[in-house]
Amino acid sequence: MTDHLTETITVAKRVLQIEADALIRLSNELPTDFGPAIEAILSCKGRVIVSGIGKSGHIGRKISATLASTGTPSHFVHAAEASHGDLGMISSDDMCLLISNSGETSELRDIVAHTRRFSIPMMAISSKPDSTLMQAADFRLALPNAPEACSIGMAPTTSTTLTLALGDALAVALMERRDFRPENFRVFHPGGKLGAQMAKVGQLMHIGDDVPVIAHTTPMQDALITMTSKGFGIAAVTQDDRLLGVISDGDLRRHMHHLMDKTAGDIASQNPITASADQFAAEALLVMNTKKISVLVVVDEHNKPQGILHIHDLLRAGVA
Repeated sequence: MTDHLTETITVAKRVLQIEADALIRLSNELPTDFGPAIEAILSCKGRVIVSGIGKSGHIGRKISATLASTGTPSHFVHAAEASHGDLGMISSDDMCLLISNSGETSELRDIVAHTRRFSIPMMAISSKPDSTLMQAADFRLALPNAPEACSIGMAPTTSTTLTLALGDALAVALMERRDFRPENFRVFHPGGKLGAQMAKVGQLMHIGDDVPVIAHTTPMQDALITMTSKGFGIAAVTQDDRLLGVISDGDLRRHMHHLMDKTAGDIASQNPITASADQFAAEALLVMNTKKISVLVVVDEHNKPQGILHIHDLLRAGVA
């Protein structure tokens, strides 16, 4: 390892250690107003309006996005644009979260004045508890006085990490207070792999006439026609509208010597593995992979067939 590479790794470790120490300190010195701020957000009828400038603005955008995607309506307003008409985006039902490490950011002054004029609750994140911003705030979320991780001690590094982490703490605390569940999460994340993982079986299953359901008294020649026409390679066999069993290609091979003399109930394998409509599709995929099957009959709480799920449906949806 060259001297330059050794020095680079040393610098990286130093930066991470400085920021890690600061995060532990923030955890141990959580702002007194954190709890009251959570209560205020929960009682807010509008949105949490987040604003900042420069690096604080970048962090603010992420905090706002995290809040919005986890059940707390939020919107980011650019501090400079606010003075040129965007103050109209902030209503009396909203609550503001303003971010400034120094607490003296001039671009925030018009937003601060707007919140005071219209009695809009305002939270502030800053490392300077005696700053103008913090003194004006209703809820003061002060960061610990930790050194920046850069070599000159000026570039926003530790302070932005602390701000981002404090924003995450707000979002997660609000999630848990709102009892925000995975199905709620998918509403705001419908795209990509994450959305696919949050999909429910009921959203992907085939229903209605597509489902190969036959009565247990159905002659096997008719059962074969149903299996062939529906194209799933199985038939769900019912008795009194409840799932009795499933006929698969394996069942057909095992009973080939007397197949046409039997009914569907005679051939079906009973107590088949099933899925429920409110089950996560990813869970259904795990069952398929574990049991080495490619199709699941979806039943309700009374064991009545509701639909059918094929592994190809999971592949198309991006679950697999």
